[in-house]
Amino acid sequence: MSSHYETLGVARDASAEEIKKSYRKLARKLHPDVNPGEDVSDRFKSVTHAYEVLSDPQKREIYDATGNENGTAGGGGGGGGFGGFGDIFEQFFGGGAAQGPASRTQRGRDALVTASIDLKDAVQGTVYTLDIETAVTCGVCQGTCCQPGTSPETCTICQGQGQVQRPVRSFLGNMMTIETCSACRGFGTTLPSPCNECMGQGRVRERVSKQLKIPAGVATGTRIHLDSQGEAGPGGGPSGDLYVEINVKRHAVFEREGNDLHATLRIPMTAAALGTDMKLETFDGEQDVLIEPGTQSADTVKLSQLGVPRLRGGSRGDLVVHLQVETPTKIDDEQRELLERLATLRDEEFAEGRLAERGGVFSRLRDKLGHRA
Repeated sequence: MSSHYETLGVARDASAEEIKKSYRKLARKLHPDVNPGEDVSDRFKSVTHAYEVLSDPQKREIYDATGNENGTAGGGGGGGGFGGFGDIFEQFFGGGAAQGPASRTQRGRDALVTASIDLKDAVQGTVYTLDIETAVTCGVCQGTCCQPGTSPETCTICQGQGQVQRPVRSFLGNMMTIETCSACRGFGTTLPSPCNECMGQGRVRERVSKQLKIPAGVATGTRIHLDSQGEAGPGGGPSGDLYVEINVKRHAVFEREGNDLHATLRIPMTAAALGTDMKLETFDGEQDVLIEPGTQSADTVKLSQLGVPRLRGGSRGDLVVHLQVETPTKIDDEQRELLERLATLRDEEFAEGRLAERGGVFSRLRDKLGHRA
């Protein structure tokens, strides 16, 4: 395998100017526009790659030391991979010459919208009406981009190729570069009578309504994927996808933690002391909450299977009722007399406060509230 120096026909101690001069001479001789042929094209690539390596002082130093511009010994200095050949080739001779004309028909963009729902809808599921502005296929031209009865015509400038050649001057001499046809913008066809409704785009923007089925168990941040429900593509192309991100609004009574619901139930001091049966309105209707005698603030009552369903099926979470004992703030003389009598009976006329140990009522209350924050 020839070294880069041999490929350019220069000595290993050749100067940068000598390398450049030899490359220009060989490039003019081997350029595909001047001397077509597969063998010549391969030699031209090898020459260009060799110049790309030897014209860079750092790459040349590595190549001289290891025989490989990648810095690995034994790699040889042949034309494998061609390094930066593609950049040089595209700069002077155009990239993508074989790509052909572009298509007017393209896939539409994906869209992301937000749906704000109530907590009850997240627990039970609902059907949500999405009202969004999006791109839809033009109803007049049906995505053809042309006025009804007309069709695209082959571009007379590029003859349907979507690209044209243009001569340019460079340090290699006169060369041909390939660029997008300005007449048809690379499509290879022109629209003699573009649709007046969509201005030749094949789609228009409209405000549309979509029905979205929201399953039970969704939470804020949950995304629902609607295949092919996004923006319609240009030129009658397929629609992109629509993603709906759920936002669950705060509820006045219930608070969600995972799949459990939490609520605070205020109870009178007498009910906490004597015990009672109270009613609580939930998302599943009215439920009984049993208040045990001697209930303290921060005690909880768990109502099983009244929380949020698991999104992918399975059992529901629980409804945790946090009890808050209310001390009366306004009492009349008779009530005061009764409370004073009770204090006497309980030997609490001169009761002294005491600090609660960790795990006591205040600690439990703090932990409960902190855990739910």
